[in-house]
Amino acid sequence: MSSILTNNGAMVALQTLKSINSDMATTQSQISTGKNVASAKDNSAVWAISKVMEADVKGFKGISDSLNLGQSTVTVARQASETVTELLTDIKGKIVAAQEENVDRDKIQTDIDALRDQIGAVVGAAQFNGLNLLQDNDSNVKASVNVLSSLDRSSTGVAASDINVKKQDLTTQQGNVATAGGTYTAAAATAITVNGATPSAAFDLSGVTVTAGTAYAVTFSVTDADNNTFSATDAGNIDNATTGGTTQAEAAVSATYIARTGDTAADVANGLAAAYAKHAAENNIDTNDLNLQSSNGQLTASSGATFVDGTDQINVRFSSIASTANVIEGGLADLANIDVTSQANVDQALTDIEGLIQTSIDAAASFGSVQGRIETQSEFISGLTDALKSGIGTLVDADMEETSAKLQALQVQQQLGVQALSIANQAPQQLLSLFR
Repeated sequence: MSSILTNNGAMVALQTLKSINSDMATTQSQISTGKNVASAKDNSAVWAISKVMEADVKGFKGISDSLNLGQSTVTVARQASETVTELLTDIKGKIVAAQEENVDRDKIQTDIDALRDQIGAVVGAAQFNGLNLLQDNDSNVKASVNVLSSLDRSSTGVAASDINVKKQDLTTQQGNVATAGGTYTAAAATAITVNGATPSAAFDLSGVTVTAGTAYAVTFSVTDADNNTFSATDAGNIDNATTGGTTQAEAAVSATYIARTGDTAADVANGLAAAYAKHAAENNIDTNDLNLQSSNGQLTASSGATFVDGTDQINVRFSSIASTANVIEGGLADLANIDVTSQANVDQALTDIEGLIQTSIDAAASFGSVQGRIETQSEFISGLTDALKSGIGTLVDADMEETSAKLQALQVQQQLGVQALSIANQAPQQLLSLFR
């Protein structure tokens, strides 16, 4: 049945043409934007995933900048540490030369002093963007820095990961324990009887709250009837400490350590043991007679001496002095003590320089290890960023070959749709011939 009121053919042709035009608009949008999913209405799930990934890509670009900055800072510190090592090696050569008696030791000492000053200049200049990783003798400055290295996404959210870079102190600053003022705190003395009844005394420091700038000490007060090699007149002690206006004397062999920022109880224990070992070597104290060792934050003082007088005993005391007058000792502070003007000093200088060289080597090795880790992380972040970009493209980018072919097909369909609608619109005109 034909009707002039209802043209079914035109309606079908019109709907078809509308669909073709809609597809044409979508295809043209894909061509102009290059994306198959350009907005949330195109595919909300895929769009949401892509936006999260795009945010991560921007975050990783910031991380890459952080790693580059951190790498530059560590590189400066490593190169400076290696330079210090070379200068210390030069000083060792001078000390070895001074072993010969028929040399001008005063001139050699002048050369050593010049090299020591150069080391101070290198350490002072080893900064990048105001950060010097070779200076760690200030209780008000952080002992390490964190370099942002990654963003870790999980079901619970996003967490930042850091690479910790610990400072290595290569300054020549001389340490100093306050002899007055501040707060002096001492535990009760524990006696070691050298006849073997009580051969050792242990101090567990795990419960000690370590505060940067506080001096910690183990003091040995010796009752010695037979004048053994260590006595109450030995050097290296905390001379006086004042609390409430009362001076308390600790005149005895002593090991001291001033805590740095970030130190733990184990660091204090190790520092005290090292300080005593140094004091014993410098004062010819037989460590079999009196020794101090550390293990996992515990200090153990021991004596294996056999004295003529069985009443001899050693009183061991652990104490601390909190004072703003305490000065943290630099890692190369012993450089100031190197003196080759006499044979006795030359022998001691050779021993001291070995420890200083090892300190600088350890510092350079530490920075080298961190630098390698930062470089590896930087390469990983770069590769990860590229992978994320590729993944985002797979999700939202349009297939331009397919889109091009689809556009050609739609253009043909659009032309045919227009013709079909034109033909359908002419159908009512044919009804006029029935009424002529």
